Formats: sequence, structure tokens, C-alpha cells
Amino acid sequence: MDAAFTAEQDEIRRTLREILGKRCGPDEVKAAVRTTAGHDRELWQQLARQLGLPGIAIAEEYGGVGCTPADLALACEETGRALLPSPLLATAALCVPLITALGTAAQRSALLPPLATGGLTAALAVSGPALATALALTGEDASGQWAGGGRAGGVQARADADGGGWRLYGEAAQVLDGHSAGLLLVAAHTGGFARSRTLLFLVREDAPGLLRSRQAVLDETRPQAGIQLRQTPAELLGEEAADVPAALAATGRTASAVLAAEAVGAAGQALARTVEYVRQREQFGRAIGSFQAVKHRLADLYVQVQAARSAAYYAAWDPDQGGLALAQALEALRVTAGEAIQLHGGIGFTWEHDAHLYFKRAAADELLFGPVHRLRAHAADRAGLFTDPAAAAAPPGHRARAAEADPTANPSDPTANPSDPTADPSDPAQGPAAASGPTTSTSTSTSTPPPPFPPAPEKVAV
Repeated sequence: MDAAFTAEQDEIRRTLREILGKRCGPDEVKAAVRTTAGHDRELWQQLARQLGLPGIAIAEEYGGVGCTPADLALACEETGRALLPSPLLATAALCVPLITALGTAAQRSALLPPLATGGLTAALAVSGPALATALALTGEDASGQWAGGGRAGGVQARADADGGGWRLYGEAAQVLDGHSAGLLLVAAHTGGFARSRTLLFLVREDAPGLLRSRQAVLDETRPQAGIQLRQTPAELLGEEAADVPAALAATGRTASAVLAAEAVGAAGQALARTVEYVRQREQFGRAIGSFQAVKHRLADLYVQVQAARSAAYYAAWDPDQGGLALAQALEALRVTAGEAIQLHGGIGFTWEHDAHLYFKRAAADELLFGPVHRLRAHAADRAGLFTDPAAAAAPPGHRARAAEADPTANPSDPTANPSDPTADPSDPAQGPAAASGPTTSTSTSTSTPPPPFPPAPEKVAV
């Protein structure tokens, strides 16, 4: 493994940092999020023309740059530094991989080129606050119950009687950039209970029966929308036999690496702004950054941010580690943003201060893609860290006595019912008492079950 960045990657980061440094300061961010689109459309087109940012991970045959998801993660580290409000995450990290993995050849040829040039943006819509579950970030749900499961709620899909298309009915909340996206990828449940399954559908922004409304959210740099579908015509993405939950889980692994890099960029910038402030702010005739207590706090933050950056870079190379990297990056961003507010003193507690932009991003990302403890718990479950190896390697006699205590055990199984008169007393599987022969115990019972494992000491008559 070569951990060094290539010349192309360094150039992408340098150019992107230069553009965002000029066009995406705190004041520009606050102005952009209050527009109808929720982002600066002119800046978005500039990033698409000069860097091909929307298509950085799209193959060249579809008009993209042809880079890897690792390059997208490195680019998102820079967008995270500036808290860039843009449809990059929703389009490039969530929708493009799904269209590439599930779409037919005709759908890929029709959709990927405009997505690569930035002329078309896309958003992934899942029912309710279930984005982290749908992407398998905090748990596995191959049955697709998060999509409605045939019950009330969610989005339901019904095929037209003539077989010419599909109709969607339902609603979804917390759709990233759903109010401005030209294309929606809607996860819907179909088949009822008999053939229950989850499929993805393409819905255009001008489709009849589609209602979209921008929601008031904590972090305005992550605009969200609620969508309603009332018998809205839709096109099936790919084939009905497609494994949509598996494709969503694969997309979640890549997206978690991208999100981790973005959170690391935001945490690093929040720390840099705090260090700059404590060097200038004076108290008792000296800069507050010269006090030992402040130095210790900043040193701890630096170590945490650097550890999260290392984890994010490793996840960009191996997306299977994206869940752990995302947990560490979100925690680093939350702690760094909180300390930034504390170290800025009274001015930092004012809601209008720039430090709150990072604090809001930390809180909103953890609500959308976390929380941190669930990300770690799911990663531990996948790795089998808390599986008890002794349970699988228990001796047969021990498992037999465990089955004896189970009222659902099969009474005809000699290993499950040692008191069965048909059991073979010479079988060692019946336990130590079965092969112990006559004893001098004062007990006269002939049907006493064997003692629990390990056997208790015998009582000898004296």
C-alpha cells in the first residue's frame, strides 16, 4: 500500500482549496444557504467546469473524470473545510453509485453524463428518518422494513395494469437536497406481504403528483426536504430482481468514507480557526493561548483530529472500514466544534458566530448518519468482536444439559433428556453420572438426572 498522494490528487486539493478560499468564506456560506436552491449555483458550475467535481468518480465513457472514490473523499475533505453547501454529497456519493450499480445500460447512458457535468443533480429519498439504516451504517435490514414493509407509512409502489410503468404513493422526509434536485431516486416497497421487496425508482422533478417542500433544519449547509408522492409515475431503476439492499449497503460503505473525510476537513478548519483566535486574544496581559491549560486542550484536539484523518484516509482506500472512520470523524468534529465555542469565550456563545456553523454541521451529521455509538456497535458486530467463542466450542455434554433446561427441547433426543429410559448409559454424551457406575450415595432414586456440568462431589455414607 502506497499512502502517498499522487500529483493529480495534490493538484485537485490545491485547486479546490484555492477556489473555495476565494468564493466560500463564512459570509458567502450564510448567503448561499438562504437562496432558493440552498447553494451557490454559479460556484457549483465553476467547480464542475474546472475540476469536474460532480463526475470525479464517474467513468470516462460517461463523461466523468474517471477517478476513484478515494479521490472524491479527498475532494470532500476540502469542501468540508469550507462547509460548502452543494449537492455534491447527494449526487456524487449517494445517487451516482446506485445508478452505476443497478441501472440498465440505457439508464446509465442517459443519466450519468448530465450528472457528471453538473447540469443534473440527484437526491436519494427513503421513508422517514431511516437514511442511516437504509445505507446499513447503523444496522443491517435486508428485509427492507425501513421502506414501509407493506404497512402504513413509507412509499408504496404499484405496477400499472398495462405493465407500462409504476405509480408511487407515500412520503419521505429528510431528503438531502430533495427540494432542488432534478432527479429523485425513491426507495419504495412493493409486492405486499407475499412478495415483499424494496426497489428503487426514478422520479423527475416535473412528475405529476410530486410535492416537495424545503424543511427547517439545524444545519442550513445540509438542506433537506420533505417529498410527497400521490400516484406519481416513476421508472424502475434496473430490474425487478435487483438486490437493492445490497446495493444500498455498498453505497453506504463508500459514502461513509466520503463523509468521514468531509468531517475531518471541517474539524481541522475549526481547530485552525481556534488556534488563530487564542494567539490573538489577550487576557491578563498575555495571549490566552500561552496558558498551559489552553495548550493542553488544543493538543488533545490536535491528536484527535489527526487520528480521525488517518482513519478517514484508510477508509478511502478500504471502504469496508468506513463505518469506524465515520464514527471517529464525527466524534472529532463534535468535540472540536464544542471546544472551539468554549475557547472563543463569550463571543463564541453568540448564535451568529462562525464557530456555530461547525457545531451545527457536527450535530446534524450525527443525527443523519449516526449516532457515533451505533456506528461503532454495528462495526463491532460485523467484525464479530463480541462473539463468545466458548459458546460455539462447548463440549457435547455441556450442550446437552443446556438443552435439558430448555422446555422446548425434543424429549425423544437422548442427549437432550438424560432421564430417558431408552438412553444408552454407556454413552459418554449422557454426562459423567451415566457412566459412573453404582455409588455409595444414600439416595435410592434410580431416575435422578445427571448432576449439572461440572459434576458435584459425591456424598459418601460413613
